[in-house]
Amino acid sequence: MKVLLINGSSRKNGCTYTALEEVAKTLKEQGIETEFFQTGNLEIRDCCGCRKCVELDGKCVFDDIANRLIEKAAECDGFVFGSPVYYAHPSGRLLSLMDRAFYAGKKNFEFKPAAAIVSARRAGTTASLDAIQKHFTISNMPVISSSYWNMVHGNTPDEVKQDAEGLQTMRNIGRNMAWILKCIDTANQSGINRPRLENSERTNFIR
Repeated sequence: MKVLLINGSSRKNGCTYTALEEVAKTLKEQGIETEFFQTGNLEIRDCCGCRKCVELDGKCVFDDIANRLIEKAAECDGFVFGSPVYYAHPSGRLLSLMDRAFYAGKKNFEFKPAAAIVSARRAGTTASLDAIQKHFTISNMPVISSSYWNMVHGNTPDEVKQDAEGLQTMRNIGRNMAWILKCIDTANQSGINRPRLENSERTNFIR
């Protein structure tokens, strides 16, 4: 079993990474393999709604990091998406990446557990978590919670390391993620398959 940890910060080893690393350490202790996926500081295009991904079998027409994430998602069993908080919302880079990856490659994420985590100096955390988690709740994904909202506070990595409650929250995310993954594995081995979805209905509110 493998969990992909996506760092939505342009700082490779900043506050968001510090929080993700705490989750990763706990996952490893629980026997779960981990891999980091860095968004870096390159520009990431937003989704333009062209729907070319339908013709390209689940790949985005813009062949960049979004397609790399879609490919990685196929190999992984769970995800942790991390972001710093900017103006009370997640990194625009991460949201553009998630919009495109989930729209084009949704089948590679479906029914796999995911957690959202955010780092902030002070405020905007719960709004940021909500924006990230909406991608999970529209994709039939179990959402991993913790003993407090999935956040750490600090202006530098050293300050994040002083956030005892935040780091504990990260460790509990790791434990809860490992537990859910093992439950899913046991269910699969017992012949309990994932739900069969109904054909998609689309309601238009303007008639």
